Amino acid sequence: MSSELLTGSHNLDLNGSFSYDENWYIYEPMGDLDDMNREANSDCSPTVPYNLYHICLAPVSLVILLVLSLLIKRKHLYKNCLDGAPGLLSPVRFLEEEGNKGLTLAVFGILFSSLCVLVLDANPLPFVSSSSSHSREYWKIMALLYYPAFYYPLIACATVRHRIGYFFGCLLSWCHCVVHIWQKVECPESPKIYRYYSLLSSVPVILCLAFLSLWYPLQLVKSFRRKGKTDEEVLGNGYYKEYLKNILAKRPPERNKAKPSVFSRFQSYLYSYIYTPQEGFQIPLKLVLSQAMAVIAVYQVALLLLVTFVPNIQIVRSGMTKDVTALLVQFGFIPSENAMGLPGDKELEIAKHYVWALEVCFVSSLVVSCLLTSSMLMRSLVRHRINLRRLYRGAVVDVFHRPHQLQPSQQALVCWMCFAGFQAAFTCLGLLIQQIVFFVCAVAFAFLVVIPLQSGTNMYLFKMVENMWPFWLTLVVSVLAQNLLTHFCFLEREPPPRELTNRRALYIVTYLLFPVNVLVGVLAGVWRLVVSALYNIIHFCQLDVSLLSHGAEAFDPGYRTYCYYLKIEVSQSHPAVRAFCSLLLQSQSLQGPKELQPSDIEEGVMLMKQPASKASHRKQNCARWWLAYTLLNNPSLLPYRKGVLLDAPANGMQTSPVKP
Repeated sequence: MSSELLTGSHNLDLNGSFSYDENWYIYEPMGDLDDMNREANSDCSPTVPYNLYHICLAPVSLVILLVLSLLIKRKHLYKNCLDGAPGLLSPVRFLEEEGNKGLTLAVFGILFSSLCVLVLDANPLPFVSSSSSHSREYWKIMALLYYPAFYYPLIACATVRHRIGYFFGCLLSWCHCVVHIWQKVECPESPKIYRYYSLLSSVPVILCLAFLSLWYPLQLVKSFRRKGKTDEEVLGNGYYKEYLKNILAKRPPERNKAKPSVFSRFQSYLYSYIYTPQEGFQIPLKLVLSQAMAVIAVYQVALLLLVTFVPNIQIVRSGMTKDVTALLVQFGFIPSENAMGLPGDKELEIAKHYVWALEVCFVSSLVVSCLLTSSMLMRSLVRHRINLRRLYRGAVVDVFHRPHQLQPSQQALVCWMCFAGFQAAFTCLGLLIQQIVFFVCAVAFAFLVVIPLQSGTNMYLFKMVENMWPFWLTLVVSVLAQNLLTHFCFLEREPPPRELTNRRALYIVTYLLFPVNVLVGVLAGVWRLVVSALYNIIHFCQLDVSLLSHGAEAFDPGYRTYCYYLKIEVSQSHPAVRAFCSLLLQSQSLQGPKELQPSDIEEGVMLMKQPASKASHRKQNCARWWLAYTLLNNPSLLPYRKGVLLDAPANGMQTSPVKP
């Protein structure tokens, strides 16, 4: 097909009811195909190439990791060797409510966005300029390990809580941010998939790097304002105390409320899909991280679907010719007024209108899919908070529908590690499946209902319904008759409890309407299939909702991972337990000038073995009363006291495990 054929019909004078002078989305004028190929094949070369950027920063990142490891002390392995240095540099304390959540989300957002682009890249490793199709998959596996190590210093510089770490974080974040922005400014277009896909897909990376470029200098300035060491107090300590004060606060007695109206019930239903923060409760870091990665996944998948379909369908519409229209006329997709079946200008405009309808259906279904997925993710946050609050107060059966021991196990810990990755993957798959299903439904509705009503042709669906109207009328009449007979003849019309009456007539009607009820059952089965499929497709991204029944929940990998995640989160990060341990540490600090460290919360409970001094006897008694009141309001903590508090009788309470 020559370029004249592709562009000759673009500037036609349109006298019909459809106008194509304006394009709604990403339309670009068609030029000469040779010029387009030359533009696509000419790859822009930035001043700092991508491979040179990685070659320079990878060794620098490794050196920074080695320097930061010297600031960390070992806890168990050869503590006397070299004064405990170097130690293991931990990136994030996922099970502790401390640190900056924005920093963690930014680094993970950079990593996940890089992996999304990596899947479609022909050269997954920056050090390998050209890779064959046989070795490309091996390089992708290597890239899955390289990129987490490459961005590891961006998050490790903050966990040290030292001004040297903040200084290195400033240098790294500035280097990454400047190079990324410089590359996109110099070469905003790329020949991959779509000319602006590389620029649009890197928007989350640039935003996260910009956040890090501002956060690290701010922390560095704060470290110089503080005197002495830069180690902060236990950051999660404030939240734990706030949670404890919230559950111990006196609440007014509940009053008998009147029956809510329809509007109030509808309003509460809408509020169940909107997450609003509550005083005295914070969503754990792992849940916030999983939801943030899911949002980035929605953006990346929607962008990929949009730039893959819309520009290509616009090219097809602009290059539509009478030869292609003649083929559609011969197959009966487009009606022709010519007796010979030769298409004219009117048939050509109808063909273009059909292609435009496909474009509108695709974009509309994509918008609906993104909105539904976002609303389901917001609903998941609300359900996460409800489930965590129930488990904190010991209502295990309300969450898992059967008794469970909230204790760590091998499978539970593996599922806890995989939870954030599962949430991102399930969101990608759910959005893709929704887009396919909604696009097919939108196309069927447009070409079977809207376009036939608009043009008066291709009335296949309406003709089928018209020919089968006696069948549909029979089904409707039978259903109405059964409901009316049940209401007026087969049930007593007295106040409840209502009893059956006219049983002989009931048996006769049941027998006579059996064949009709078989046909009604076929329609009900189709409706059941459609509703269950739509429900599972819409809720596919929600790991807190099982797509199977209660007896088969174990075969749902997403829901099983979520349940095990909750077990680890509640057993290891219960706010009441951590608040109690922090109170013990504070009471023990009166005996000496030892400073409170973030890692001491787990070890604070061991202080119960040490005898208390007379000066702190009153505060210890107060702490014991706090313990008793906390355990009364949190029965789920009772099974763990025997394994944690080795000297339990010191508190004057029985510590026999209680099954939930």
